[in-house]
Amino acid sequence: MPAVRRAGALYRRGRKAVYAYTFARARALLGEALAVLDTAPSQTAVEVVELRVRILVTLAYAETEGATITQGIRRLSDADALVGTVSDGALRAELAGLSLEQRGFLHIRAGAIDLGLDLLSEAADLLRAGLAAGSGDPYVLASLYLNRSLAQIERAHTAAAIAELDTCIELCERYGLHDIAIKARHNRGYVAHMIGDVPTALRYFAETTRECAARAPGMLPVAQLDQARALLAGGLVDEAARHLDDALPRLRRQRVGQDAAEAEVARAAAALLHGDTAQARRRARRSERMFRRRGNERWAAVAALAALRADTLDALDRSRISATLPATAVQLADQLRGLLLEDEAALALMLAIRLEIRRGNLDTAAKLLAQVPKPRATTPVDHRMLLRLCRAELAVAESDIRAALGQARAGLSELGRARDRMGGLELVCGTAVHGRHLGELAVKLVLERPRPDARRLFGWLERTRAQVYRYEPVPDIRDANIAEKAAELRLAKRTAQLTRLAGRSADELEKQTAVLEREIERQGWYASPWGKPRPVATLEAVSPALLGRVLVSFATSGDEVVAVVASGTGARMVRLGSATEAAEWAARLHADLDVLAPDTLPPPVVEVVKASAARSAGGLDRQLIQPLLPLIDDHELVIIPTGPLYAVPWGSLPSLWGRPLVVAPSATAWLSATTGVSPKGRTVLARGPMLTGLVAEEGPLRAVYPDAVALDGEHATVADVLTALDGAELAHIAAHGEHEPTNALFSRLELADGPLFAYEVARLRQPPRQVVLAACELALNYVRPGDEALGYAGALLASGVRTVVAATTRVGDESAATAMITYHRHLTAGVNPARALAESIAEDPYRRPFICLGAG
Repeated sequence: MPAVRRAGALYRRGRKAVYAYTFARARALLGEALAVLDTAPSQTAVEVVELRVRILVTLAYAETEGATITQGIRRLSDADALVGTVSDGALRAELAGLSLEQRGFLHIRAGAIDLGLDLLSEAADLLRAGLAAGSGDPYVLASLYLNRSLAQIERAHTAAAIAELDTCIELCERYGLHDIAIKARHNRGYVAHMIGDVPTALRYFAETTRECAARAPGMLPVAQLDQARALLAGGLVDEAARHLDDALPRLRRQRVGQDAAEAEVARAAAALLHGDTAQARRRARRSERMFRRRGNERWAAVAALAALRADTLDALDRSRISATLPATAVQLADQLRGLLLEDEAALALMLAIRLEIRRGNLDTAAKLLAQVPKPRATTPVDHRMLLRLCRAELAVAESDIRAALGQARAGLSELGRARDRMGGLELVCGTAVHGRHLGELAVKLVLERPRPDARRLFGWLERTRAQVYRYEPVPDIRDANIAEKAAELRLAKRTAQLTRLAGRSADELEKQTAVLEREIERQGWYASPWGKPRPVATLEAVSPALLGRVLVSFATSGDEVVAVVASGTGARMVRLGSATEAAEWAARLHADLDVLAPDTLPPPVVEVVKASAARSAGGLDRQLIQPLLPLIDDHELVIIPTGPLYAVPWGSLPSLWGRPLVVAPSATAWLSATTGVSPKGRTVLARGPMLTGLVAEEGPLRAVYPDAVALDGEHATVADVLTALDGAELAHIAAHGEHEPTNALFSRLELADGPLFAYEVARLRQPPRQVVLAACELALNYVRPGDEALGYAGALLASGVRTVVAATTRVGDESAATAMITYHRHLTAGVNPARALAESIAEDPYRRPFICLGAG
């Protein structure tokens, strides 16, 4: 019958639209198919009934995604009534199984997991029997296994979920069911995310994203949603937020109600990690309303929990907690437990515990804490850290400081084990966000003791800060695809730069470079672990390595700055006043030196700005350095900054003029840099384009290093510079550069043919012993939670370069060149880098804002 043929074609297109997540189109096609089928001469003919059932079953899913389960179940009831009229037993069983499978899936999507699984098990018997008899549809059976995996994921039964997915993938491979196989492999990534294996999860997600782009672009927003969840687990909040902000409009356009609402919950979580409680609350409440309209009580409760987290953080911050808020948290915990959401129920209880502790209701808090179940393999790392924080805060309230510190120590150790599995510098760095509150509490407790122990404070500072520098990088990880994408990215960056210089819009090129950056970055996340973890340095290990130097480790707690001053004879702690005041002095000095940078400033302006810089430097010096002078005497220094102090050019502070010093992200990082083995021999001089003024690399420095590998002009290409850097002892690079705040590995130096990215140096077989970044502001001035200070220089240090010389503020080309000539002449005279730089800076401390990072 022509009507059946036409309706069948519409049905197949509609089903394809469903699996492509274009539900509005699917509903239109399937509705048209039903209308066409209504024109068939015989409505009771077998082929008409069969096709109508299949259309109704598929339409049930499409309509549920756009509205509620009620409409979908109504369509399935209509289908079941038709199935009962089919006389052929095999066909009746097949159609019954099809309807049951869809009914089970819809209940799972609505949060009725047990009912959905029961229906799917009943359907599986019918579908397997039909397939064995040669009359079934493998597509439907594969979908059933996929949907059962979703139910097991919802129940956190990871082994069962993997078994269902493996069966699904095997069936897909046997029958060539590519679109379902994509979803199954994607769900394998989600299971990896659940058990905390973020790199494996991201690898699966990257693979399925590529497959979606080629075969099912409508699935891309769902893939982005799950990628964002894994990124949040890895602490990459900005990247996760970008994924979600890209996916949400697409999901709304596709009218994928469930996934759009889930994406809002994830975006609320990202906002919470950024401390934006207002946005988190707004998104959580919006998603809760969306779930309730869909009749999904499970997910509505999860959304309510996200809103409660925002309310709790606000209340704790204000220290004004109503009696109703912890009661609401307990009530929500009961609701979540009743919905079999154990991790979420535990989280709600932990929020109530923190609130009750702050209200002074310690007995109530202890009783609630006893109800929190032991973490499971799938319990998220941030939930684990929160449980440790609850135990620690209760111990503090009960005056058991030893127990509180024990919880902090155990929690940070657990977080360290999760960090050890991460691939890529950004994931290793990002995990610090989850341990921030535990670390802050431990430092606060040590400082609040009647006689603070400097040795203990030193230990806690090393446990909590700059953990990314604790790893010995895995050398020489080559990936042909990454290299290819890097070449594309370099060309795109260069083309965009030339386009802007020509006065034309480079918006499209900027979009292209952003896509390439993300692709390279993601491949780094799962290519391998970032490196081999080293132990956190103890004072006993650091003191003998100082060899007459003094280490000053700055820290903040609340609004107080403190310093631990360590030498070969022990450690002392000094309180240094307001952290806000120190940050303001540092910001003023940074701004003054930025203004002073241009070589062409008129002399009267130079004098005025230098006077302002002197006031700023003096204020910082009086607060942070002069109180330490009795302890540091005239020794060389190792300085461990914190937060805004990473932007300080220490050699410009009056008490430190001419004093040799090095800056390191942590004592552990400094000790690793001083004890590492690096190459000796080759010197490299490289110069990028668009530098003006005195050109040190073409004359004076070639005289200092007559045998150096010199690369400038068209010869200073990325490939040639990288070849020269591999195994070099000293690399001097004069090139303009730029920080990438969200990812240090994409910070870059401009060379003849485009940017040299930090991640390319990070993957050298043998990084240079020392790198001098002679022309731009590329030191450690982007700081993430956990005092994870990054930037171009930071990426080099984390990649195995032992010493980096870089500027903390803008610097003029001529000032940089004259400073470097003096510096290198001292180096070749046998002076170590720290002393050589100190003597160079002292000649003009406000126009030479360089610091020596690492070993020195």
